[in-house]
Amino acid sequence: MKRKLNRIAILFLALALAGLALAGCGGGSKQKATDQQTGSSGQGQQLTPVKLTMTTWSGYGPLFLARDKGFFQKHGLDVQLIVIQGLGERKQALAGNQVDGIATTLDIETQIVAAGIPLKQIWALDDSYGGDGILAKPEIKTIKDLKGKNVAYDFGTASHILLLSILAKNGMTENDIHHVQMSASDAGSTFVAGKVDAAVTWEPWLSKVVKENKGNLLATSKETPGLIMDTVALRSDWADKHPQALQAMVDALAEAMQYWESNKAEANAIMAKGLGIKQEEFESNLQTLRLFNLAQNKEMFGTADKPGTLYTSLQQAIDFGFNNKVIKSKTDAKAMIDPTFVNRAKI
Repeated sequence: MKRKLNRIAILFLALALAGLALAGCGGGSKQKATDQQTGSSGQGQQLTPVKLTMTTWSGYGPLFLARDKGFFQKHGLDVQLIVIQGLGERKQALAGNQVDGIATTLDIETQIVAAGIPLKQIWALDDSYGGDGILAKPEIKTIKDLKGKNVAYDFGTASHILLLSILAKNGMTENDIHHVQMSASDAGSTFVAGKVDAAVTWEPWLSKVVKENKGNLLATSKETPGLIMDTVALRSDWADKHPQALQAMVDALAEAMQYWESNKAEANAIMAKGLGIKQEEFESNLQTLRLFNLAQNKEMFGTADKPGTLYTSLQQAIDFGFNNKVIKSKTDAKAMIDPTFVNRAKI
């Protein structure tokens, strides 16, 4: 009887050990699946997923550098960069919560906010410094020669703002020209095809036209510093829930810019690859824009009590949109800018 009981005890012990072993195997598989779903690095770090949309513009290169050099991941983020060329489609992606934020110009951000999608700007990426301009046929030598001519540009965008600013400097208004509506990129290709007298477009169309002697470059954004700027902005509802992620994003971008300043050849190659263009083209485009580092961001953002130059540029974009009936009501510039994170950033 005693031997029988011992056998039973041994049997229960064996079954218990087998059960623990199976539980251990199952638990490991379950944890691995959970890590994959949440974006864990496998080393205990939980990565916060962030989706940003943008078009193809060299000024957005630092985002790809921060991603591909691992700066975003280092600071706890899993950033997905989604290139959507159409402005309408990018707006729809934001409205439908398909993305969390956007990299774009100030004028576009005012339109998005005016449409009922509040945004928080947390990082200034670049300033067009000759990257946008006005092309004209060879016989058109000056801005004043544009009077009565067909000019292709995208109404309500940075191209429109640039055109109005240049016209005003020459004592002209939009009523002095004939507007042909199309995107900045299409304006460039349409001009090269000889279908319009002039076009407000950007690189590489500006350099291409000048290099091939197909027209004159009448003016560029180099004459209007601070007028055309790109920033990173997150939907306010997402931003309010993820303040730590916002700080991490700023810290990563600050580190990426510091890396670029010390390793330009390698960094340029990484950014060009991310944008899908040749390194030579990317480096040529850098001649017509300025990428901003942390110190410059702190200066432009200023503080809540003493706003910087970014506030002035944004207010100008808001006034432009309202005065030209691009937006129906003026948005609050201060509500769109959050200087907290650049001022807390340390590298």
